[in-house]
Amino acid sequence: MKGTEMRPRWPRRVFAQVLLVHLLIITGVTGLAAGLFLAPLGAQLDEQAERRALSIAQATAAQPGLAHDLLAGRPTPDGPVQAGAERVRLATGASYVVIVDTRGIRYSHTTPSRIGGRVSSDPGPALGGREWTGIGRGTLGRSARGKVPLRDGEGAVVGAVSVGIAYDNVHALLIRAVPGILLYAGAALAAGALAAVAVSRRLRKRTHGIELTEISALLNEREAMLHGIREGVVALDRRGRVRLVNDEAQRLLGLGQDAIGQPLDTVLPPGRTTDVLAGRVTGTDLLTVRDGRVLVANRMDTADGGTVATLRDRTELEQLRRELDGTRGLTDALRAQDHEHANRLHTLLGLLELGLHKEAAEFVAEVTGAHRATAEQVTERVRDPVVSALLVGKGAVAAERGVALRVSPGSRLPDRVVDARDVVTVLGNLVDNALDALAAGPRGEPWVEVDLRAVGSTVVLRVSDNGPGIPEAAGELVFTDGWSTKESSPHRRRGLGLALVRRLAERYGGSARSGDREGGGAVFTVELPEALNHLERVNR
Repeated sequence: MKGTEMRPRWPRRVFAQVLLVHLLIITGVTGLAAGLFLAPLGAQLDEQAERRALSIAQATAAQPGLAHDLLAGRPTPDGPVQAGAERVRLATGASYVVIVDTRGIRYSHTTPSRIGGRVSSDPGPALGGREWTGIGRGTLGRSARGKVPLRDGEGAVVGAVSVGIAYDNVHALLIRAVPGILLYAGAALAAGALAAVAVSRRLRKRTHGIELTEISALLNEREAMLHGIREGVVALDRRGRVRLVNDEAQRLLGLGQDAIGQPLDTVLPPGRTTDVLAGRVTGTDLLTVRDGRVLVANRMDTADGGTVATLRDRTELEQLRRELDGTRGLTDALRAQDHEHANRLHTLLGLLELGLHKEAAEFVAEVTGAHRATAEQVTERVRDPVVSALLVGKGAVAAERGVALRVSPGSRLPDRVVDARDVVTVLGNLVDNALDALAAGPRGEPWVEVDLRAVGSTVVLRVSDNGPGIPEAAGELVFTDGWSTKESSPHRRRGLGLALVRRLAERYGGSARSGDREGGGAVFTVELPEALNHLERVNR
């Protein structure tokens, strides 16, 4: 336990770890650089000393008369050879200048008593006519040496000149250079330490002083949260490239992980959804339609110039709202019919009390016959029960609004379609849109006409009205998400019905068009290929 307690603890915070690692790296690099610089410096100084010793030896051997004095005299302490060698040694600061004959007998030496004796080192290379340099140890200690042959006037080798520079002096030069090197190394270390402190402080500010393990935990929690919430999240960088898409956003937008790093305009087709996510359409709670889904989008800019967009799926809510609107309309229609039926019952009661039984029977037959004729007319031309029920219900709603809803005489729809819900969605939105348009003022008695036809396996729906028509240059805008000529209420978003119609038609591979009706009003035509079962392609 004591050994464990004595061990230095590694810092837990990120900035402290970064600072410590930076300091260790800078110290190691500085020490390595200083070592790499000092390692060749000693060899360079040794080489310089050897060249200097060789130069002194060459200059000494080139003195005129030295070879003659060597051959003419004997090795004595007061001879001319010793005097000349000492002058050179004192003038150059060399440790020694030794001159020998071909037998290796000294004619000069810093210690006169050694003159006449044989040299301790081998003069062979110089006596052989070659120059030599090196570091060695002799009677005068360790030195950097240079040896050259001594030649007479005819070029014959008559001796050798050996010059030495004390190696301790060279080593002293190296030692004197070390403080300067260490000073520069210390300055570099200090500059690196200051830079490391600055980086660590900036990192501390950016990480809010949290620990490294906390960063990992926060990252894991963020991943779990982003991919676990039931709300789509799309993050874009400052260049508009996708840098994050969670699972819900992939489902809502139909994207994959390969979208990461790609520009948004590349992974999504042109349209309102792309414009909303890219910020080309601004606002809060922006509505858009993507593959038949109603989405609510919001954007928020980030500090680094990027953007985070959130998406909420309101498809089911929008469908429920539309069903609620239909139910409310049907309730209003039933309430009006109840009032109308009450009036008719009062009339019938009055006829009976007056004893006008024949008139009462005719009145009942007339009223019931009119309603039966209307329902039979719809079911005869529209054989699918779900679609015909929608038309009957919409007819009651239209009657409550004072609008006549009629089915064109040429309408023929087989008794089964592939998915009656899609036909109901398209037809219901088109009829509602026509009824809303007539509220702005019809041309004459208001009416809406529905035409349903089967062309092969394609269902063609056409809804026309005698309302004010479509504004100029708005033929395609009416199918845009959120576009509407009517002001939205706080509890009801407009501009989604026709957008859903077009998305559904495109999903079938069909089309949705708008145009002006001859004589005034608007016409909407939708084609749904392969909407009929293959066994029901014959028009009825």
